[in-house]
Amino acid sequence: MKVENGIKIYENIAEIIDPTHSCLVIWDVQNGLVDRIFNKQEFMVNIAHLIEKLRNKMPVVYTLITPLPGSFNSSWRCYQMMRFFNVKNLSQMSSFMAAGSKEREVPESIKPQSTDIVLEKSTASIFIGTNFEYLMRNRGITTLVFAGIATEIGVESSARDASNRGFFPVVVSDCVSSMNQEAHERSLLNLSKIVIVEKSENILNNIK
Repeated sequence: MKVENGIKIYENIAEIIDPTHSCLVIWDVQNGLVDRIFNKQEFMVNIAHLIEKLRNKMPVVYTLITPLPGSFNSSWRCYQMMRFFNVKNLSQMSSFMAAGSKEREVPESIKPQSTDIVLEKSTASIFIGTNFEYLMRNRGITTLVFAGIATEIGVESSARDASNRGFFPVVVSDCVSSMNQEAHERSLLNLSKIVIVEKSENILNNIK
C-alpha cells in the first residue's frame, strides 16, 4: 500500500481484501433463484466454502428480494418482470418471493447466522432504498466482495454502483451464477474490465 495526497492506495489483492476493511455480500441466494441457475451443484459447493472461510474474518451481508406492494411498483419494473418471467400479466407471478414462501428462503446449507446482517431490498442495487452504505461507512469498510445470483443483474449492478461510490468491488467469479450461462459469462467479461474479478481460491489464498 502507498499513500499519495493523503489517500491510501492498495497495490495488490491481499491489501484490497484485507478482512479489517472488507465485507462479504451474498446477493439473492434464495431458493427461487438457486433452483433456476445453470450450475446449481457447483455454485452451492463453492459459495458454501467461501462463506465458511470468510464468516469469522469479515462481516457477511445477505440480501433478500423483497417485492414492493403491487400498486407501488413502477411501470418499468412491471414490464421488466413480465419480460424476465415470460408472462403476459403480473397476476401470473404475484406470489414470487412473497413473504413466507419457500422460494424466498436462503438454502439451509448457507443459512445466515446470528452474526450476519440480512438486508431486504427491492432493486438490483444494494445501495438503493437500503441503509447498506451507511452501515459500511460506519464500519470503515472499503472493499465489497460479491457472491450470488444473478451475475448480469444484481451482482453487476451493485458492483458497478459500489465502484461509482468509491468502494473496491470484488466479484468472486466461481461464486456467482445466473439462469443464463451466456449472460453470466458475458457479464464476467465486462466486469473484469471495470472491477476486480477473482476466483474464490485466489481470494482465500490471499486472506490473512
